[in-house]
Amino acid sequence: MLGLSADRRGRRALPLTPVTCANWAGYAKTLGARQRRWAEASGFAGQPGAFCPLPDAQGATARVVCGFDPASPPLALGALPYHLPAGDYRLDGDALSAHDAALGWALGSYRFARYREPHAEPARLVLPRAVLDEVAPTVEAIARVRDLINTPAQDLGPAEVCAAVREAAERFGAKCREWSGDGLLKAGFPTVHAVGRASPRAPRVIELTWGDPKHPLLALVGKGVCFDTGGLNIKTGDGMRWMKKDMGGAAHALSLAHLVMASNLPVRLLLVIPTVDNAVAGDAMRPGDIIRTRAGVTVEVDNTDAEGRLILCDALALAVESKPDLLIDFATLTGAARVALGPDLPAVFANRDDVAGSLLDAARTQYDPVWRLPLWQPYRALLVSSFADTCNTGASRHAGAITAALYLQHFVPGTVPWLHVDVYAWNDADRPGRPRGGDAQSLRAFHAFLQQRYPSA
Repeated sequence: MLGLSADRRGRRALPLTPVTCANWAGYAKTLGARQRRWAEASGFAGQPGAFCPLPDAQGATARVVCGFDPASPPLALGALPYHLPAGDYRLDGDALSAHDAALGWALGSYRFARYREPHAEPARLVLPRAVLDEVAPTVEAIARVRDLINTPAQDLGPAEVCAAVREAAERFGAKCREWSGDGLLKAGFPTVHAVGRASPRAPRVIELTWGDPKHPLLALVGKGVCFDTGGLNIKTGDGMRWMKKDMGGAAHALSLAHLVMASNLPVRLLLVIPTVDNAVAGDAMRPGDIIRTRAGVTVEVDNTDAEGRLILCDALALAVESKPDLLIDFATLTGAARVALGPDLPAVFANRDDVAGSLLDAARTQYDPVWRLPLWQPYRALLVSSFADTCNTGASRHAGAITAALYLQHFVPGTVPWLHVDVYAWNDADRPGRPRGGDAQSLRAFHAFLQQRYPSA
């Protein structure tokens, strides 16, 4: 893994000691007078993200102390790989677990390098092989989310999204089915077809299945809009600029599926990804069109820029046909969720309090936050249509994240436990362990939640 290396006998590495603002004074007392004075002169006092090389008697670096935020240990060392001088470092002390040190270091070492060479190599953290093996699946899953989202739409269309799913199927011995273009109509995906038909890149739905048929069925669904112009309700330039990330839900669902299969969880996995371009052309979906969805529910298109929920409704309908034990969907669905919660907190909606509670507990233990919003049923009135069973949006801008979730709830029977995640999937600026661009949000929380719900024998 980039930035991490396995410890080998005889390998020289500088000790790296994580400290906090609270315990720095106590640790400083264990240092020699020369090193204490050096740290004081450098202004180091355990500040998160700061570091200070401490000299030996000859003036060479003897060790490095670094500050971290105990409120976010998995990203504690995320700022260091490109700030420390190149070389090998080994974790010293017990203030931070080796797992959290490895995870933060690896995530901070990530760079999207498909289109340009990195300017520098990260410093390396040397750790036992067992620790590297433990964090490798999570690091790989998060890097996959980042790579997929960061890839521009010119190189990541519906066909490429499906290729990524097929790659996962081949790796883990899963099976795939795929439908595309006008074949979507024959297969019963009219809403996916309506959204994607205007693009020269055919819309698609891909299904992956894996696991023992005797195990409970876990269904994952991800929104895969590879680029969103808004359709005929076209976005502004600013609104369209980063719409390559509108397949972030698909990236999350696929990477969570990877983690499920890599962990060999005792589930029967169903992954469904509808993937399209929301384009503008003569046969584009129009405001006022009425679509009969896979579930038989008729939907009046109030706004073509609310296309994500349209492709999701057919995918959800397919997933519930198999009567899953749990259904989870991920989508970069609404700006309203970001207005309410900001960029860091994915909004989670659930039709079961116990399921939501278990997820929130896992999110807290993993320091991977989510925030529950309500499926407030009176707001269904905001989606009323005069001509169809429902609208995809309504005249009011109020409660946009909630009304989007309520729209999706039309397609999930009350007998199926369901979690809907409205995720931003993006960092607007560089932060420790989180470079600017696409990012996985809540992935570690969901993996931990699923490991608890479906424990291995």
